[in-house]
Amino acid sequence: MIDNTPRKVKAYLAGVNLDDSNFDYYMTELANLAQAANMEVVGQSRQNLEHVVAGTYFGLGKINEIKDMAHGLKAEVLVLNDELSPVQIRNLEKMTKLRVIDRTELILEIFSSRARTKQAKLQVQLAQLEYELPRLHPSENNLDQQRGGGFANRGAGESKLELNRRTIGKQITIIKKELNAISGQEEIKAKRRNQTHIPKVALVGYTNAGKSTTMNGLLEEFSKENDEKQVFVKDMLFATLDTSVRRIELSNNFSFILSDTVGFISKLPHNLIESFKATLQEVKDADLLINIVDSSDPNMIQMIQTTQNVLSEIGVKEVPMITAYNKADKTDRNYPQIEGSGILYSATDSESIKLLAQLITKRVFASYQKVNLVVPLADGKALANLHEYAQIILEEYKTDGVHVTARLAPEKQAQFHQYIV
Repeated sequence: MIDNTPRKVKAYLAGVNLDDSNFDYYMTELANLAQAANMEVVGQSRQNLEHVVAGTYFGLGKINEIKDMAHGLKAEVLVLNDELSPVQIRNLEKMTKLRVIDRTELILEIFSSRARTKQAKLQVQLAQLEYELPRLHPSENNLDQQRGGGFANRGAGESKLELNRRTIGKQITIIKKELNAISGQEEIKAKRRNQTHIPKVALVGYTNAGKSTTMNGLLEEFSKENDEKQVFVKDMLFATLDTSVRRIELSNNFSFILSDTVGFISKLPHNLIESFKATLQEVKDADLLINIVDSSDPNMIQMIQTTQNVLSEIGVKEVPMITAYNKADKTDRNYPQIEGSGILYSATDSESIKLLAQLITKRVFASYQKVNLVVPLADGKALANLHEYAQIILEEYKTDGVHVTARLAPEKQAQFHQYIV
């Protein structure tokens, strides 16, 4: 039987610590990223410096140490914890005789291999091209010619030595036009959702914290025909790069639009954030954010900070948020339970999902007012609008009209004022 499993590339990790208290956390992240890119981490080195060395990132002595250690462990690639300049990468490759990948290129590699839809593929290609553009230089050693292969799907970076700046510039222009067209279509869909005035809830958080599992839990608990609506779930970093949008119909006549967005990670490349801003529009438009956190991870606090940093970078600052501490089943704590304005729960536990839904309902519909209305039988348009803009609790057809008990958002109460009794 033929084994088609891709061979893991042996990787040696290294980074410079500029007196950063989160450095160990970043190096742990880097190891997880390397594994997500089908690498086998064989060792790592770190150097404490006041500032990185301009031309080589590390000091000369540390470079020689890394070279000896990496070659002794039969490493094929040196993975670095920061984004390096083209000069630093070329110098390190020349001095270590290893292929060098910085953190940004590694994340782009993973995103490239995970992209499924046309929009996601274009977004990743755009970020890759913008990363490659300043790195187009004649090779100073034969290692540069190996950068196009070895692991993962390189997407837009496959033939960088053959592409000049003008060609890449044209590609970037074409991709941006295609993305603008797709974004226009998505904006039309978003406007339609916004016009319904159904509250919008967005799941955000660190990659692999359980956002998609949480969405599937809500769908399974509250949606009929949930099999067709389930979203992709896999235990790996950046399992999906696409925003999934579903309508959740709760048993108490409440409903809201739920979106599951791309996960975050520390030092997410700026070009990637820019490329995915259209995809993350659902987050900016939300009435409530659910920050999904892996409560079993020792780096939980840093992960929360990472999410806050990315949200700030994409301009999300005033949207109300619930912090949802997931994976409580992997801890020794009792769950589900409300903790302040947050919740400790497990996305695979039915009671947890029900409690989360109650918390969402309380936060999203806090300003909604319960009213009784009588709509004339002949006023079908008003009744249709009421179904679109209100949360219907009870509806009875009588001789004097349609008697409705509903919850109305404050901004819609004036529209139906004449029918309120």
